[in-house]
Amino acid sequence: MAGTDPIAEADADALFVLTAALLTPARFPSVLGDDYPAACAALGLQPYAEGYGLVFGQDGRGARWTVVVDDVSLVAVAISSWDCGMAYDLSPDERSVVAGLPGWPLPVATVAPGVPAPHDPEPEEGDPAPLISPSGEEWGPAQRRLGADEVALQWDAWRARVGDEVESGTARTSEATGAAGPRPPARPEDQGQAPPQSPAATQAPGDSAPAPATGVGKALAELRGYLEEPPPVGRVRSASGTLRVDGPGWSLVAKADDMAFVLLDELPHEVLPVTRGPRLPALLEALDAMAIRPS
Repeated sequence: MAGTDPIAEADADALFVLTAALLTPARFPSVLGDDYPAACAALGLQPYAEGYGLVFGQDGRGARWTVVVDDVSLVAVAISSWDCGMAYDLSPDERSVVAGLPGWPLPVATVAPGVPAPHDPEPEEGDPAPLISPSGEEWGPAQRRLGADEVALQWDAWRARVGDEVESGTARTSEATGAAGPRPPARPEDQGQAPPQSPAATQAPGDSAPAPATGVGKALAELRGYLEEPPPVGRVRSASGTLRVDGPGWSLVAKADDMAFVLLDELPHEVLPVTRGPRLPALLEALDAMAIRPS
């Protein structure tokens, strides 16, 4: 993230940039919505194909602001530089500014030195309500999508745990991502299917999934529907070989050549593994083929 120098006399109208994010069809803060149009709508923006950059900062009074710019390349370069530990002075041209929105839709860990603590700006007539980051005390669509993002980031760790639990038939919980550990895959007979012949295949065939099967089964059915009628752009996306798919009440994280994890609104903090079988591989491969990827 960008750093800021101490400010002797803060300019009340200046924006001291703290960090930034992209809002594009392939890469957007999932906390804002299940897809790109929904994420744009949450900020009152039109879902232009080129996308936007979101710049988070404080003004000289310490007020939180989200500045939307149309210079996506500039913001992308800044984020890449910060990710590599390099300094980058992100200073968007005023002509690229699309909107200035009070508040932050995402939690921002840093603050600008030399200015008051972060707070919402004083509202003026006609101003929109300040953007707020999702509460960690609740569970809902935003928290479910954030949980799926964390599973995607820590795929190897989650996959290793599921491998151990499939073999042992146990499930453990973890607070590492604020979500419960994955449940063991459901028995095939619970899904109305014949059990596997080999005990080694404690994986459920095809569309088998952890209880409650109804929620996961609904998600898988809607995923198949995406192949027949493409969903809004951004619902199916892929980055670094990991699929991220969202729908009403559920999120999926998967590797096309491996298994999947599902999170549900109805099951707070639970991460549900869906193991491979006759049908899941073809579904994941088809979703991977249609997924939108960062350019």
